[in-house]
Parts: sequence; structure tokens; C-alpha cells
Amino acid sequence: MFDLNAYLASKQETINFKLNEILDSFSDGGRIFESMGYSLNAGGKRIRPILSIAAAEAVGGNESMVLYIACAIEMIHTYSLIHDDLPAMDNDDLRRGKPTSHIQFDEATAILTGDALLTLAFEMLSSLEISKNNTPATCLEIIQLLAKAAGCQGMIEGQMRDILSEGKDLAFRELESIHRLKTGALIEASVCVGAVIGKGNEEKVDMLRTYGKHIGLAFQVMDDILNVSGDPSLMGKAVGSDAKRGKNTFPAIIGLSRSENVASRLVETGLHAIHGFDNKADPLRAIARYIIERKR
Repeated sequence: MFDLNAYLASKQETINFKLNEILDSFSDGGRIFESMGYSLNAGGKRIRPILSIAAAEAVGGNESMVLYIACAIEMIHTYSLIHDDLPAMDNDDLRRGKPTSHIQFDEATAILTGDALLTLAFEMLSSLEISKNNTPATCLEIIQLLAKAAGCQGMIEGQMRDILSEGKDLAFRELESIHRLKTGALIEASVCVGAVIGKGNEEKVDMLRTYGKHIGLAFQVMDDILNVSGDPSLMGKAVGSDAKRGKNTFPAIIGLSRSENVASRLVETGLHAIHGFDNKADPLRAIARYIIERKR
């Protein structure tokens, strides 16, 4: 039987080691690298880079092919969390049980740290480390996939819509659209990038894109659920913050029970998309189920 806990622990260790190796390569160090390291090492689950690795493995690739890209994905994700926590956004004091970047350092440092992580991610994506093992077309495809997911057609647009919707009554489909952009886009892109780097054919990449699209939204539905019913000691941050800010969430619109059903259906649809894959896709199957079973 596939051991998800062992798989996650192994991949997290590998990703953490590589992230710190990359940061340590900057010999001058300084405050900005201290702040970057603080947020990168704050205890993240590494779900997005692990999904990228798992997708590469599912199409016959391996961890080493995608590790550098996986680290860039985690940098993009971490930058988004730093900016999301800022006073101008969600104004959160805790992230993963530790003071957020602007609390630990200061607001200006937090802004620059997010900027630095995003920029470094694309420096890595355009590096010789990746281009020496892939065609120029593949390198450009990877950069475009992640830039689109992180930018004004993905995560940034989703965050903007989320801010503008605070205090308003949204329909279910409007909220779904926001979160397919804000959360789902980068998860979907992480899966696609792994499949592309793993040299999957077009059919398999499309199947994995469908998988990523559905589990990406399921991840956000569960985040909304945990913000209502989660254990603060496990989550590392306060619960109920979404309601206090008047944010639109799935439980607020359709209730807790229906939200749980929506998350389950999304995961089942995602799993159906990869039903034809062999046991090399077992990590992806297990991660999909983990998304709706997690406690933080």
C-alpha cells in the first residue's frame, strides 16, 4: 500500500534542502536573504512543488528533472502568502504558527521579500540548470504556464476580485471563479509543469491539467471550511478570520455540509481524470484524498 506520509516527508526534505542550498549560494547574505529564508522555512506543506514532482513521476519522469522548478513554484507561493498577510491585504499576524513577515521584520521588508522571491523564482526558471536539459520551446512553455498562473490572468486577478468582493453577496459561481484564479491556477500549473518536464504526451498532460484544475479548487474549499471549523493549534493561525473581514467563502454561501460535499465531488472528478494512469500516479491519487482529509 502506498504510504503518503512517507512520500510527503521525503519530498519535503528534498525540497527544503534544495531551497536552502539555493539561498545559501548567495554569499553576501544580508537582511533580505534572512527574511526570504524565514518565510521559506516557516513550515509549509510544499503541496504545490510536490504535486509538480508527482506529476512528472506519473508520466515516467523523475524528481531530479523537476526539482529546480519545484523550488521556484514554492518561492512563488511563499511570495503570495507574504503579500496576502500584509496590512493592506488580510492583515494577519500569524502564518503557520509564527509571526508573519511584516510582524517579524517590518512592512517594507516584507514587501521587498515577496518581490525578491517572485523575481528569484523566474531567475531560476530561466537558468542554465533547466535549459541544459530541455528544449527552448519547453523552457518557454514552463515559464509561460507559471507566469500566467501567478499573474493578472491567475492568482493576482483572483486576489483582486477577492478584495473587491469583501462585504458583498456573491453567487456560488462568482466565488468559484475567484478561487479557480486565486488558489486553483497555481496548483493546476504546478501539475501541468511537472507533466511537461516529465515529457508526458499531450493526452496525459491534458488529463493531469483536469486533475489539477479540480483538486486546486477543492484545496480552497477546504481552506474555507478549516477557517470555520479548524483547530487553531493545528492550523498555526486564528480561525473565523474570514467571517470577521466579511469575506465570501464557500461555507458562508452554501453552508458547511454542502461545502464538504463540493470538495469531495471535486476530488472525485480530479481522480477520474487520471483513472487510466498506472501506479506511478498513486502519489497524485493520495494527495487528492489528503486535500479533503487534512486538518490544516
